[in-house]
Amino acid sequence: MLTAGLAAAMVTASAIPAAADAEIEAPTTEEIVEELEGDGVFIDPSIDQISTADEGALEAASEGADSPVYYVILPFEAATSEAGVNTLMEPVMAEVGDGAYGVLGGSDHFYVTSPNLDGTETIREAALNEGDNPIDALAAVPQAVETGEAPSDAPAGGGGSGLMMLVILALIVAAGGWYVYNSRKKREAEKAKQLQEIKQMATEDVVRLGEDVARLEIDLSAVDDATRNDYSRAMDSYDQAKSLLDTIEEPEQIKSVTGALEDGRYYMTATRARMNGDPVPERRGPCFFNPQHGPSSEDVTWAPPGGSPRSVTACPVCAQAVRTGGQPDVRMVEVDGDRRPYYEAGPAYAPYAGGYFGMNMMMGMFTGMMMGSMMGSMMGAGMMGGGMEDAGGDLGGGDFDGGGDFGDFGGFDF
Repeated sequence: MLTAGLAAAMVTASAIPAAADAEIEAPTTEEIVEELEGDGVFIDPSIDQISTADEGALEAASEGADSPVYYVILPFEAATSEAGVNTLMEPVMAEVGDGAYGVLGGSDHFYVTSPNLDGTETIREAALNEGDNPIDALAAVPQAVETGEAPSDAPAGGGGSGLMMLVILALIVAAGGWYVYNSRKKREAEKAKQLQEIKQMATEDVVRLGEDVARLEIDLSAVDDATRNDYSRAMDSYDQAKSLLDTIEEPEQIKSVTGALEDGRYYMTATRARMNGDPVPERRGPCFFNPQHGPSSEDVTWAPPGGSPRSVTACPVCAQAVRTGGQPDVRMVEVDGDRRPYYEAGPAYAPYAGGYFGMNMMMGMFTGMMMGSMMGSMMGAGMMGGGMEDAGGDLGGGDFDGGGDFGDFGGFDF
């Protein structure tokens, strides 16, 4: 549920920043109508990095709604007030017809308007309570219409209607209880699915470290104390990761597993260096592209598809791939049946990365990256266990007001 304490943190891949100083021209009625009559979703052309998954989710929500629902996503400047939104949407609604229109302006302003529904504010509030981020709130509009619409033909109350009022109140309480129960069940099911996926991912990492340890042929009686100690630490870290994995009950607990794996991979690297007579490398963070590669050897400048360049840690093979214009070996994970980079896999995977990199390094490498909704989780209190205290600072707060503001959502606008 979107709350005041989380509002400033929940920036996702769906809230795409655009240059704040660019002049944004409002779309025409014809442009909006054409898209809404096609698939029910209009996204302003200036918002060029909405993920395919988010757009598809909105199209599916529009198509599956019991009563007509349409979505309009505008630049921040085009939807700063309810009056401005109504001016823009009235001719659109006259062309498209009856239904609920969810309008999102930047990452700050969310409205629901309609030519035929009276309870649009109730619908909006219900959608906000259901959504964990702006796109989720939009996708929740159809359900909110069903649960929050005020019937326009309800009979007027009269004398002797006390019993009828009691019946109505009982029905409202029952409906509210069902809504809360249904929402809780959905959250629990989603959490269980995320836990299964992230445990599978961590299990693969544990197995890979175990295979690396097993491949190293070492006679502990024939090596010096430093080599023996590093190898013993690698073994202990591997055993710790296996033991912790069996106790995971919450997605955020995976941080302890990947933290142990990061230790183990470093000590394996140190052991091999000592056995080969090479200098022990400095302790660096893992390869950003795939933590299974072990400690990084250098920092490289890399830009994600559609994103801005940033400095990330890389192992020798991935660093060479970046320098030569090739594709580094990115750690892929399965999310809802699809394979995608782990840093685009959503909020449940933020603790996975946090255990490997630590919050300070993550903030340097990941800030501004389009990572599904991972950044919302990393920047919010609670998802990483200790909140932003681990990062040594406070990212600030945010809130909703009655006028339709989402709050800051991390300071990003379309």
